[in-house]
Amino acid sequence: MNWSRGICAIAALALALSGGAAQAETQAYPSGPVKIISDSAPGSTPDVVVRLIADRLGRVWGQQVVPVNHPGAGGSLAARYAAEARPDGLTLSMPVLSTFVALPGIAPNLPLQIPRDLAPIGFTAENPMFVAVPPRLGIATLPELIARAKAHPGELTCAVSGVGRLTHLTAELLQIEAGVKFLAVPYTGGPAQAIADVIGGRVDFIIEGYSGIAGALQSGAIKPIAVASENPLAEFPGLPLVKETVPGFAASGWQILAAPVGTPAAIIDKVSDDLRNVVSDPELKKEIGARGSYTRAMSPAEATAFVQAEQRKWKPAVERIAATSH
Repeated sequence: MNWSRGICAIAALALALSGGAAQAETQAYPSGPVKIISDSAPGSTPDVVVRLIADRLGRVWGQQVVPVNHPGAGGSLAARYAAEARPDGLTLSMPVLSTFVALPGIAPNLPLQIPRDLAPIGFTAENPMFVAVPPRLGIATLPELIARAKAHPGELTCAVSGVGRLTHLTAELLQIEAGVKFLAVPYTGGPAQAIADVIGGRVDFIIEGYSGIAGALQSGAIKPIAVASENPLAEFPGLPLVKETVPGFAASGWQILAAPVGTPAAIIDKVSDDLRNVVSDPELKKEIGARGSYTRAMSPAEATAFVQAEQRKWKPAVERIAATSH
């Protein structure tokens, strides 16, 4: 009896000590500057989001939070750098959708899988895709665009940014789910040349995030006819959702915050709680919303489920692009 009581006492003490150690570890975090690795180019929409969130987390922690850009190789450079960092919470990463939904063989180490490659912390922001047309096309709504595509299969052309990137995936998924055929025209230099060709009449319409087409929208050179967000956007009152024409359709770029595998659970939980407070701040929502992005709070488990659902959703588009590229 005394022996069993001794064992119980030792177990209780070990549990108390481990709990105390975890609490101390959390309270001390972060003990120094924190880096957030991004695969985005400086000045891009994802880069702006990283910097805004890094600034807010730095204020909460009283430590410098430094965004570090590692663009290139389709996102695999940043992914490898982040995955191989010490799992102490002082190196985090903010990967984007395209590193989880990548064409086979397009870049080493991609697509990423969680929780195998990274430990998810939470969701940061998303930027929905817009369908926009020039006035010369004579189309005012998405149903009209789809009707013309059905009447003239393969004739309409759509500008997208990059092979296998989100805009390209969106164009392919839209064709699959709307039952139409048009020609996606990829531009490797970003949206600027794509917009110029749409305005100039060389391409019929464009699928792109708001930041990439903001100038052309504001000048009236192109007009949005639908947005592929889950809900109506307050900044675009009256703009129809794509899913009103193609039921269930949604397409947004997004970013999550993640840590190297092996990062202590106590640190992940603390960062997740702090991130939730940051992305729920009305001032940050307003600042990011002005750039066509929208914040959402998620727990690590919710972020994991979200990424895995997105991978399933985009699989048909990835397979279609892979099949037609050979």
